[in-house]
Amino acid sequence: MSAIYEPDNLSDLLPWDKLIQALDDVFRKDICCPIRHHHEVKVPNTDAATLLLMPAWIEGEYLGVKQVNVFPGNSKLGKPGLNSHYLLSSAATGDLLARFDGNIITARRTAAASALSAKYLSRKDSKHLLMVGAGRVARNVVPAILSVRNIETVEIWDITPANADLFVEELKAVGVNATRVEFKQLEEAVKRADIVSCATLSTEPLILGDWVQEGTHIDLIGSFTPTMREADNLLMKKARIFADFKEAALHETGDFITPIEKGVITEDSILGDFISLSRNQKIGRKALNLPENCITVFKAVGSSIEDLAAATLAYNQVKA
Repeated sequence: MSAIYEPDNLSDLLPWDKLIQALDDVFRKDICCPIRHHHEVKVPNTDAATLLLMPAWIEGEYLGVKQVNVFPGNSKLGKPGLNSHYLLSSAATGDLLARFDGNIITARRTAAASALSAKYLSRKDSKHLLMVGAGRVARNVVPAILSVRNIETVEIWDITPANADLFVEELKAVGVNATRVEFKQLEEAVKRADIVSCATLSTEPLILGDWVQEGTHIDLIGSFTPTMREADNLLMKKARIFADFKEAALHETGDFITPIEKGVITEDSILGDFISLSRNQKIGRKALNLPENCITVFKAVGSSIEDLAAATLAYNQVKA
């Protein structure tokens, strides 16, 4: 079979049920997953960009690498801040198997990771979802979480209200009970949510510990460098904390680095990650003391393991 080049139906090749299960399954395997490469790229007259290189492989099976270009200044140009591509090869011969749109791989697997975290860490009776952010990732996170929890109400907040309005209309068009949160009413929205998912490029905390009620699950997606944060120190102190990939998160996200440096939490405060959750070494919210009252935080920095799971699923869907 010849190599597959950026199929137009990539999203359809990654349905939520199969993708969430693929992520849960892949963390039970022995995968080579080097720490990602971070490189700052200077951009004239605007914020510096970040180049990320994310390889992973399963010996004798599949080898993949994703290049991610993060340009925060693109928001001023009306362009996406993140672009990427993914190359999947045979780990037995090195032959190229497929090239996929890395933006779709990233958005789908990131959303699936949020949904998997909600499956493990949110209350089963969660009904109210607050989505902070209205970009490409957020547009995937909402339907992914709806696939694992019986959500009745979705609220959307974004730093650009017009983006939130557009997202709300898209959700309403497919039958979701969605409303926009007024720009200055984020605190009130956090207080009434059962699940809060945050997918932004913020460098300052957006979700404050004083706002978060008992039993809430907080899903932090956006902070993937040491200078980026979506949650304040108080929230991290109050919460039971998990990550997608603990070792990477400890070195990559300001949501962990800053509170650890300030002595608010320690590395041991991160109770588990997808490896321990998927292998049943930690069994999520129900294993916590007073599980219905706990605030849980899931911090995603993105893992090349997740990319590889998504790419191999898409490749095998085409082959089937």
